[in-house]
Amino acid sequence: MNEYLKHDEWKIVEEGFHSEKTRASESIFSLGNGMMGQRANFEETYSGETLQGTYVAGIYYPDKTRVGWWKNGYPEYFAKVLNSAFWIGINITVDGEVLDLATCSVRDFRRELNMKKGLLLRQFIATLPNGVELKVSAKRFLSIVSPEIGAIQYSITSLNRDVKVEMNSYIDGDVINEDSNYNEKFWDEVQKESNPFEGFLQMKTKKLDFQVGWRMFCSLKSGNDNIQTDSVETTEDEKYFGTIVSFSLAKGVEASLHKYVAVVSNMNHASTALNSASKAILETAVAKGFDQLLAEHIVAWAKKWEHGDIIIEGDVAAQQAIRFNIFQLHQTYSGEDDRLNIGPKGFTGEKYGGCTYWDTEAYCIPFYMVTAGNEVARKLLLYRYKQLDKAIENAAKLGFTNGAALYPMVTMNGEECHNEWEITFEEIHRNGAIAYAIYNYARYTGDNTYINDYGLEVLLGIARFWAQRVSFSESRQQYVMLGVTGPNEYENNANNNWYTSYIARWCMQYTMVQVARVKDELPEKYSSFVTRTHLNEGLEFTLWSDICNRIFLPEDKKKGVFLQQEGYLDKEQILVKDLTSSQRPLNQKWSWDRILRSCFIKQADVLQGIYFFEDDFDMDTIKRNFEFYEARTVHESSLSPCVHSILAAKIGDIDQAYNMYLRTARLDLDDYNREVKEGLHITSMAGTWLSIVEGFGGMRVKKDMLSFNPLIPNTWNAYSFKICFRDRVILIRVEKDKVTITIEEGNSLDILIAGKKHHLKNSPLVVKL
Repeated sequence: MNEYLKHDEWKIVEEGFHSEKTRASESIFSLGNGMMGQRANFEETYSGETLQGTYVAGIYYPDKTRVGWWKNGYPEYFAKVLNSAFWIGINITVDGEVLDLATCSVRDFRRELNMKKGLLLRQFIATLPNGVELKVSAKRFLSIVSPEIGAIQYSITSLNRDVKVEMNSYIDGDVINEDSNYNEKFWDEVQKESNPFEGFLQMKTKKLDFQVGWRMFCSLKSGNDNIQTDSVETTEDEKYFGTIVSFSLAKGVEASLHKYVAVVSNMNHASTALNSASKAILETAVAKGFDQLLAEHIVAWAKKWEHGDIIIEGDVAAQQAIRFNIFQLHQTYSGEDDRLNIGPKGFTGEKYGGCTYWDTEAYCIPFYMVTAGNEVARKLLLYRYKQLDKAIENAAKLGFTNGAALYPMVTMNGEECHNEWEITFEEIHRNGAIAYAIYNYARYTGDNTYINDYGLEVLLGIARFWAQRVSFSESRQQYVMLGVTGPNEYENNANNNWYTSYIARWCMQYTMVQVARVKDELPEKYSSFVTRTHLNEGLEFTLWSDICNRIFLPEDKKKGVFLQQEGYLDKEQILVKDLTSSQRPLNQKWSWDRILRSCFIKQADVLQGIYFFEDDFDMDTIKRNFEFYEARTVHESSLSPCVHSILAAKIGDIDQAYNMYLRTARLDLDDYNREVKEGLHITSMAGTWLSIVEGFGGMRVKKDMLSFNPLIPNTWNAYSFKICFRDRVILIRVEKDKVTITIEEGNSLDILIAGKKHHLKNSPLVVKL
């Protein structure tokens, strides 16, 4: 548990310097603005353990994956999320001694991530080996108003004597990824220029010709006055430039460096124009100055929080956690560029690779749809539509035909780029999540235009894949789905995974319903659709209907549970409560062979299906399956606790729902899985939001009406959240004995509360619980 982090409603606070936690803190205190991100590395030299990380949205490297066991259809590359130029560097030397917290005596260390303002602050007093006591204060932000700008204010004061200071502000592009093979480097220099207090570096990736430019401008002041310098010199090296300023600093006088950096890429500018574009962007930023840039940034964050905040009264740990999750989601994805998506680590680390997983559709789209409005969610759906041709190519590589589409498990551009066979070939349930997101969007927004214009082709491609992926068992006289991996990745090459087969059946059924609707409502669109896709409705739908009627879904009728896969009960049924703490987490303590042979579940699998399709099951069925699988789930995936929290709330187990909420909400803050040093679990953070809104709030859409069935944890006095729903902004506040719902924007509507219909007008609606 990261007890070094203090509980605070709006801030993440680290008090005292914990060198053993440096990498974890670098993840937790990361900054991002949707276009770039920066781990909370120190500006000054640090020789201790660190993971240097600076990331630019959309930039990646296709690392070759062909090895001895390569098979047909296997991905050609693994997409590395590239570490890029280290732009925050400000090295300090005082009386010939380098400021390095790994070699200094450090006191009064405080690091603060102000989530309300989107601001990282750090201060400390360091006693250098030469006896100088140096007070340091640093502020840093990545502008969400001007998302190609990062700014730093770095201030130093000598507390015990007059000193000579050398300050080197630089940009260093000579970087590597931690997982680089043989320290391979992925960037080449294109051009560079350096002048006193400013400079420019442009680099390109060694493959794909992504190009990025970094332009720096610095100013050095004491109060409002420029500092009298002894010397100013520029320094250059390969993929590196900097300005070294030498000056005298009297005891007790503060010197402040303001560093502004523009980061531009050929994702948004021509490669030949990066120099000029960065100059214009930086000139505008410098003209505004640090304080005005920060003030604009804070106002923009206030607008995000106005609609996206969740307020919890009476539980500071829970309040801090949900705001941390919401904050990181907004830092990762702004919804302004439909070429981008939400990577599992966001801008906080390089693990996993790729920027798009099924996490987006299963967890993230509901968050952005409800808090940021339809257009942001629609862009995430369009992202998949634009990659449909690649999904059809991916399926064709595996032998599928007739426009069958298999979306990649991991991708940057629509091509599969995951390098584990059991994921690439077998974890095909991701197709179902993409179809479900289309349904979820239409259900929530009441808007079928996305399906009419784009989504129907996606649904058809996915349904065609399912129809070809099953096979007919003569002995069963049923259709079966062989050799798959469900959401529980502690089980590979399974036959008849219940969740995969269930969502495949649903997808074919839903596609047929939507095709029939378009055919009836929009005959011209239907005709065009049939022409483009070569749909043979009679032949294909007859087959699909037969599959849906006769697909094998394993269950144990005696226990009254759906079986995760065929043969699951043949495993030794040890419960999680019987594991000792020394064996956890399993993925760090057990061999892979032992894990695969066990009954233990990494994340919600059957329960994922029950969560998606809860209306298909009665309460007793949900409860039996929840209790059976919760006892066997180790929650070693970040995506797991939120589903369990929502279902626990559904069956009225408020204590379990709360425990699972804390686990998902504080997963990174408390480092439950002992891996936060590698980066945060960004996509699962949307699940934290779902745990409150869909879990405790019980929000659903039923009979085309907004529905709530609220509960409140025992430790909370009240909680409230806002939602965007069909051109309305609605505030929901839940207390121990009542729920109050208010329309803040938009027209009146009918809603359901605990199954009872109410008409919500412009005045608050209060319902006793």
